[in-house]
Amino acid sequence: MKTRVKIDRSGYLFDNRALTALIVPLVIEQLLAILVGMADSIMIASVGEAAVSGVSLVDQVMILVIQIFSALATGGAVVTGQYLGQKDQRKACESAMQMVWFITLCAIVITAGVYIGKYWILHGVFGQIDSEVMRHAAIYFLIVSASIPFIALYNCGAAIFRAMGNSEISMRISIIMNVINVGGNALLIYGFHRGTEGVAIPTLVSRGVAAVIITVKLLNKECQVHIERTLRYQLDWSMVKRILSIGIPNGMENSMFQLGKIIVLSLISTFGTYAIAANAVGNVVAMFSGLPGMAITLAVTTVISRCVGAGDYEQVRYYNRKLLMITHIGMMISVGLVFLVLPWIIRAYHLSEITAEVTKQIIYFHGICTIFFWPAAFSLPTTFRAAGDARACMIISILSMWIFRILFSYILGRYMEMGVFGVWAAMIIDWLFRGLCFGIRYFGGKWKNAAIV
Repeated sequence: MKTRVKIDRSGYLFDNRALTALIVPLVIEQLLAILVGMADSIMIASVGEAAVSGVSLVDQVMILVIQIFSALATGGAVVTGQYLGQKDQRKACESAMQMVWFITLCAIVITAGVYIGKYWILHGVFGQIDSEVMRHAAIYFLIVSASIPFIALYNCGAAIFRAMGNSEISMRISIIMNVINVGGNALLIYGFHRGTEGVAIPTLVSRGVAAVIITVKLLNKECQVHIERTLRYQLDWSMVKRILSIGIPNGMENSMFQLGKIIVLSLISTFGTYAIAANAVGNVVAMFSGLPGMAITLAVTTVISRCVGAGDYEQVRYYNRKLLMITHIGMMISVGLVFLVLPWIIRAYHLSEITAEVTKQIIYFHGICTIFFWPAAFSLPTTFRAAGDARACMIISILSMWIFRILFSYILGRYMEMGVFGVWAAMIIDWLFRGLCFGIRYFGGKWKNAAIV
């Protein structure tokens, strides 16, 4: 009989207290983002349907912008984290400096391009829309587009602090940002009876304040990773290439995912009003079900990049298993809570009988599948990105989305007449394929040769 050898993990990089301190603020930050988004939509609705439509159209573009900068910042966080794993503080600070400057300068160029191409974006992308909707979209677009450099700067700062294992900073700044946003909306909309600008101005101000606060924090030389107080910037292309080797594939993956969602949404719209409503409610509830997973995925980048930098793949395997298990348990709790309050959610939306029934089917099916299949499909590839293996993740994710999520949405939803439920079933098939591919790649071990520093 074999005796199990007890491994001494006292010297491992993250104990349970450190993991808790990393994950809990991330969960709170994700919850705040969802709740504030819902509060925003309620306040915007008081301005009128045209304002809601105009703002939501522009937000689709802004979501894409945010995802791009979030992906680039993730690339920087992986590089910084791997240097910290090597205990090379100087290089970690240098990578942070390059990330902040390069991404912020890119954001300024993109902002200029957005304003130059304003007419094409409003009329070419959005197409022929009602003149009143276009008016609200133009107002919101002009004000909120000025926040693009602030979005870039905040994402860089938040990623750097997470790389240090400090997610509390971004949580606190997120609270300030959301208070300014919601408070400003309430003041301008209800107090001064402003229209779309009453929604746009607080968004711009809150993002600007968040960017300034996190930059000031990064300038503190007492931080393990900090940036220099200088306006001089010298491009280190070798460092930037490392950041982009993770950021570009991750950004392309996120962009294609957003495009896929838009294509699928156009299919759902052909099933009728009940399908659109059921899908909309299902998406809102799904955000709450997946909240622990989204938060822990951010923590995975921090933990795994540090372990890879240290060259300790035993720790990588240990923390990968541990974080996957925490994700499964977290999903079980969040889905259980959603199932518990589902009757009240359905009543709150005042859905018709057929819409309520389809919505319940979607939420129960999605929730159960989330517990079992989501972590392998989305947490595991984050381990690969943190190890430097971003290109393979991009290829698998994009192929899976186009073949299974989009193609099977049409096969199940339209040709097999399963309607909107068929679209959600196609999404789970996509998860299963991703999970299978990522599982094979994980146990194959090729990703272990992808470290970028």
